[in-house]
Amino acid sequence: MAPLNESRQATLSNEEILRYSRHLIMPEVAMEGQKKLKAARVLCVGTGGLGSPLALYLAAAGVGTLGLVDFDVVETTNLQRQVLHHTGDVGRLKLDSAIDKLKAVNPFVRIERFDTYLDSRNALEIVGAFDIVADGTDNFATRYLVNDACVLRGKPNVYASIFRFEGQASIFGAEDGPCYRCLYPEPPPPGLVPSCAEGGVLGVLPGLLGVIQATEVIKLILGAGEPLIGRLLLVDALAMRFREVRVRKNPECPVCGANPTVKELIDYNQFCGVRGEESEASASVKIPEIQPEELNRRLNAGEKIFVLDVREPHEYQICNIKGHLIPLGELPTRVHELDSSREIVVHCKSGARSAKAVDFLRQSGFKRTSSLKGGILAWAERIDPSLPKY
Repeated sequence: MAPLNESRQATLSNEEILRYSRHLIMPEVAMEGQKKLKAARVLCVGTGGLGSPLALYLAAAGVGTLGLVDFDVVETTNLQRQVLHHTGDVGRLKLDSAIDKLKAVNPFVRIERFDTYLDSRNALEIVGAFDIVADGTDNFATRYLVNDACVLRGKPNVYASIFRFEGQASIFGAEDGPCYRCLYPEPPPPGLVPSCAEGGVLGVLPGLLGVIQATEVIKLILGAGEPLIGRLLLVDALAMRFREVRVRKNPECPVCGANPTVKELIDYNQFCGVRGEESEASASVKIPEIQPEELNRRLNAGEKIFVLDVREPHEYQICNIKGHLIPLGELPTRVHELDSSREIVVHCKSGARSAKAVDFLRQSGFKRTSSLKGGILAWAERIDPSLPKY
């Protein structure tokens, strides 16, 4: 692939020459390549698990301008994998935390911050101002949004995703290469693929995939090596195996095909069937709910309410409110353990799985069934602070 930014000039100071000396003595980079890195503009969508190592290594490598898109705040649960953020950053905006660390790594890097949720109203303008986009997001709606914006603006999209012990990486939207929709024409049904908050992720895995993303970004800038265009790299960290799948450009792709039908950005939440945040899922599908305070009052009053926990056994070991454990996936085959004459309150971690369980139970004849709003996280927050959160 041809190198980027051939018309954009950059010069290196003596201090920068010393800083990047290990690059400069490599013939594949040298002075010319380091100047290309300094002239480059790279947009990092997200400063979380993938965005942390991605942005750190791009800054260290001397990429001249980094755009950072994020609207979230640092939480304690982020610290197991999001290495840009430290314990003292909990509660801070992720962008404030990230910029402090990146400036400490390399004060020569210029950072453009976007304190916003990337959506169809702003994505084309933001993406259009950069040479390369690196997608570090964790949801399908934003992945399709980033893909379509990159194709419409003619920008390569350096992609990665992670879940539990597995990850994947590729480059989409490059000239003559496939886009994300060529690989995944349609999103999976809502709720089929658990989020990292539900299924977990090995803490070092985003580091591995984020570094791969950073490597591919640098190769694109330099015009060096063989980038992951038309190739999907699959990583199994548990077995430490890497394999590769060829991805071909789909001539009938609605975005990058010969006769595209998607010529502007759409409503990606609607496209992916997103109904809102996990904690709001039960309300969005009109599932009966009970507040933690109400359940606590009624249990203390001695009411015979059956509490059903639909989390996994390893989650139950972290914390529980002594409910009857039947994981959501086992509920159809174990429903005989429940008494349809009793009132049942179902809970999970934060509300999404319990809403599905209540929906299933009510269709199965358990009419006196409701979901604990906010799940065990809300119970720990508002009823029993001694319970650990996860």
